[in-house]
Amino acid sequence: MGRKWNNIKEKKASKDANTSRIYAKFGREIYVAAKQGEPDPESNQTLKFVLERAKTYNVPKAIIDRAIEKAKGGSDENYDELRYEGFGPNGAMVIVDALSNNVNRTAAEVRSAFNKNGGSMGVNGSVAYMFDETAVIGLEGKTEEEVLEILLEADVDARDVIQEDETIIVYAEPDQFHAVQQAFQAHGISEFAVAEISMLAQNDVTLDADAQAQFEKMIDAIEDLEDVQQVYHNVDLGK
Repeated sequence: MGRKWNNIKEKKASKDANTSRIYAKFGREIYVAAKQGEPDPESNQTLKFVLERAKTYNVPKAIIDRAIEKAKGGSDENYDELRYEGFGPNGAMVIVDALSNNVNRTAAEVRSAFNKNGGSMGVNGSVAYMFDETAVIGLEGKTEEEVLEILLEADVDARDVIQEDETIIVYAEPDQFHAVQQAFQAHGISEFAVAEISMLAQNDVTLDADAQAQFEKMIDAIEDLEDVQQVYHNVDLGK
């Protein structure tokens, strides 16, 4: 599972390099979550999850508050949650999640980003079956043994616990996301290197230098689209 965490780190590093883009995407996601339920994270688990993930990306409180206030104000702005699946070079698989107020525009833009960079769109289900929805929580300052003891004490199940460099990564079922966090918070841990529910590939592929360069260009083009919120793939970018 180590290479999957490398892919998440690569994604975070890429997005952190463009803070205005990541802040705009989180603003939209927070607004949608707040509008779909109560604008209070204590009673809206979807909003709570988004806010916890936003914290790991250092999204400013002003942006969070503005998005929630917009939802409270009864804005008539509506977004559809969309998922696209596609392919890159040499067995690369990609999942694209988007929030759109114009489905036709978003579909055309995502398709164009694939086609112009050596990829192709697939039909629904052509890729997703090769990925597992997984809660991923990373923290520093603890050993693998200490983390396992905390989870055991809280009676929380995890798929896997591994150490990479100074980071301990916990992989768990999506419905265990908050239970894992609460187990750590009970031990005074409130800062996480990563805290998100991701789509992790069952098997990663490694591309040669030319194919990887083309693939990364395609991913950049997709992530640059205003409506795209998340991009998942099965390419090992950790080398």
